[in-house]
Amino acid sequence: MKRFFKSYTFKAFAAVIAVLLCGSALSALTYEKESPFSMAVSFVFGPVERLAAKAAAGLDGLKISFRSSSYYEEQIQQLQKELADSRALVADHEQLKQKLVLYEKFLEIKEDNPDYKFVPASNISSDPASAYGTMTLNKGSIHDIEVDDPVIYESYLIGVVTSVSPTQCTVSTLLNPGVFVSAYEIRTREAGYIETTASLADNGLIRLAGATRTTAMSTGGIVCTSGTGGIYPKDLLIGEITEITDATENISAYAIIKPYVDFDSLIDVFIITDFKK
Repeated sequence: MKRFFKSYTFKAFAAVIAVLLCGSALSALTYEKESPFSMAVSFVFGPVERLAAKAAAGLDGLKISFRSSSYYEEQIQQLQKELADSRALVADHEQLKQKLVLYEKFLEIKEDNPDYKFVPASNISSDPASAYGTMTLNKGSIHDIEVDDPVIYESYLIGVVTSVSPTQCTVSTLLNPGVFVSAYEIRTREAGYIETTASLADNGLIRLAGATRTTAMSTGGIVCTSGTGGIYPKDLLIGEITEITDATENISAYAIIKPYVDFDSLIDVFIITDFKK
């Protein structure tokens, strides 16, 4: 028995009992309700618990929301649709602005020429192989369009309708050698007729033929329709004189003219279906 009390096992057991008794006494003195064992556990694992609590709080603050790839694909498609809709609205807005400008010019012409009857039309096809600016418009016989109806842009003469189907018509511009228009120069009042050649048309030019070699016309002169012949109304603008040249075949002269309109860029025009002759 004496050997047992002197053994290392007994001493270790006695030390543990002493620690527990001291912890109990300390708890009683400080009115703590925790046992010595729980205090020891708290002492060892407290820092770990506090660290874990801080990590959990940090994760809660991040508020990460994990979504599937299909969710993000739907979001991308929705954004792409909204972008396409926005672009369509911008395009519609620009088209409306252009049409507004066109109709404002139309009203100005209508006020100056109340006898004009118009049909608005759009260029739906141009012949890229043609040097003469031939175009197809989206109006035809069901809209009262007929052959020889003049076509204008604002107050500028474009050309004339040369063929008609129920819903479309073909227009030959002033660059076509087959188009002839009675015209005059507004300063000198000298009259003639508009024509062109293949070489002139290739350069986007036409000419006023029929002037004498002693003509008083000069560069910068403005050429308009004269109304003679009854196909075209009077005083539609045609173009500006860039050169006066003598004809080689007779004693007349030509006034080389640059049309005011770029026929290749035309989109919206008006067809004159009737006017007072």
